[in-house]
Amino acid sequence: MMSMSIAQAKAPAVNASDEAVLGAHEAFRKNDAARVARYAATLRGHVLEPYVDFWKLKLRMDEAPPAEIRAYLSRWPDTYPADRLRAEWLKVLAQRGDWATVESEAANLQVEDADSRCWVIGARWARADAAALEAARAYFFEPRELPEGCVTPIQVLFDSGKLSSRHVWERFRLLMDAGQTNAARRALGWLPPPEAPAPATLHTALTAPARLLAHPPEAKQRASQEMLLLALTRVAAKEPQDAANSLQGRLAERFSAADRAYAWSRIAVEGARKHLPASITWFERGGETVLNEEQLAWKVRAALRAGNWLMVMSAIDAMPVSAHNEAAWSYWYARGLAAQGKMDGARAYWLRIAGRPEFYGILASEELGQRVGVPAYAAPPTAEELSRMRAVPGLARTFELLRLNLRLEGVREWAHTLRNRDDRDLLAAAQIAVEAQHVDRAISAADRTQQQHDFRMRYLAPFRDQFQQQASATGLEEAWLLGLTRQESRFITTARSSVGAQGLMQLMPTTATWIARKSGYTHFSMAKLHEVPTNVALGSRYLKLLQEDLKHPVLASAAYNAGPGRARRWRDAKPLEGAIYAENIPFTETRDYVKKIMSNTIYYALLLEGRSMPLKQRLNTIAARAATDKFNEELP
Repeated sequence: MMSMSIAQAKAPAVNASDEAVLGAHEAFRKNDAARVARYAATLRGHVLEPYVDFWKLKLRMDEAPPAEIRAYLSRWPDTYPADRLRAEWLKVLAQRGDWATVESEAANLQVEDADSRCWVIGARWARADAAALEAARAYFFEPRELPEGCVTPIQVLFDSGKLSSRHVWERFRLLMDAGQTNAARRALGWLPPPEAPAPATLHTALTAPARLLAHPPEAKQRASQEMLLLALTRVAAKEPQDAANSLQGRLAERFSAADRAYAWSRIAVEGARKHLPASITWFERGGETVLNEEQLAWKVRAALRAGNWLMVMSAIDAMPVSAHNEAAWSYWYARGLAAQGKMDGARAYWLRIAGRPEFYGILASEELGQRVGVPAYAAPPTAEELSRMRAVPGLARTFELLRLNLRLEGVREWAHTLRNRDDRDLLAAAQIAVEAQHVDRAISAADRTQQQHDFRMRYLAPFRDQFQQQASATGLEEAWLLGLTRQESRFITTARSSVGAQGLMQLMPTTATWIARKSGYTHFSMAKLHEVPTNVALGSRYLKLLQEDLKHPVLASAAYNAGPGRARRWRDAKPLEGAIYAENIPFTETRDYVKKIMSNTIYYALLLEGRSMPLKQRLNTIAARAATDKFNEELP
């Protein structure tokens, strides 16, 4: 096991160059092009010169001569900022109608996105490529904002009758299902005015849907029906049973059989998210209504809670072919086959994913009776491999950005630099990151290897003495503490989340203050949250309190991320298999979080102790929810 002793992070010494880079970055954020240019003039030859020049040019895109942009792209080829500048330039070129340059420059993009692809579609249409229309049409049915470059070809499709109001409503539903409310509103702009819903009706459907259901519009044209369906789904998002009651009343007469089935299927999805047993019946009433992959996933989850293995399998069968290879659905499909006694089929599905070093890969291996272990270690990077990777400019830029606490830029630079690297390069980059004391980047690189692995790098254990001390003090498994911290912060001592969680174990200030008071800490202050001993002690103590309260590591892990109240509510009225509980966590972030912590714990235990309790045993069974349950209501 590779443990690490890393000094507590300190603020870097600031010199004139540092001040210039940070000043340029701040000026860029404030759209102050003149200040950026002044700083840039002092940073010639600096390792971050590509960034400073990018900031300078980005603020002048509309006026910068093409020769200046081309000179930048030529000087800094294959860099992350050059790729982003090229993507920004495509938009300017398209607005100027320079479609030939759009196509030629788009061909040099290293990382494409939907916006750049749509600019190319616009360029193809400008040179009368009829196939561009079908390419644009595909974007119309994507559940996201329509990229600007596709707008003109889409308008041509409407003008030629190849898209119609029916397709607008289809797009509207797709966007609402995806939670893209503003984009859905804009989609209605493609409707002819007589066919569009009244703005007041749309507003009521979105903001006071129960009122619209209680007083539905008399007209029965498509817009009115769609607004009633929208209102039903909006009510269902908060109170699925209320929506079901409305649909079972006189309102049902307003809809066609197909629209009723659509409404039932959407109510069922919301019921599944809230773990309502009635969602199974509602899914059945939805019949053959088409569901997207996310909605089908909730159908699977509801069926798992109900033990309805035939519904589990039918929902997975209805998913796109690409989803069938996902570890979760391979595992649960195999469980469905096993429940029917079809063990040969079950084993075939488990074999697809067994050996993958993640939650469902581990569970599949255990179902097959295979011993989960650490893969054989790849040979360490050679001196030549290390030398070659140290010479890669992107690594130097990454470390300089991180040193200056420009973390977002540093992480993006790292990902761009390593995007097409093989396993040997990734392992060398991980080793170099360890030497530079950037544990999170080392884990990130080692996590991506496909054939040659070093799990000592994937599961680094910095500050080991602190975790051992707290494991001993709290009685918690050291592997669990490390597994949780790896997921929370990747061991970044200065980590700060978007909601204010801080330090290695990502404690919210209010939670940390409460634990410190309960634990008898004196002279506690928020500044201490970035001190390793304090953060690990408070985080471990909090996890201990959660475990004592909830009495299950899956529940405690979920509570650490989403709060103990939610972790309690997500239980069932009957005992529930731990893996089914984890899969049914309503929050995507928390669901993935819990799975990763549990699999992290397996590998840390293997590396620390050479053995581990099986994952299925760790997951065990979640006790039934009962009215007599007593909890520590003080827990934040």
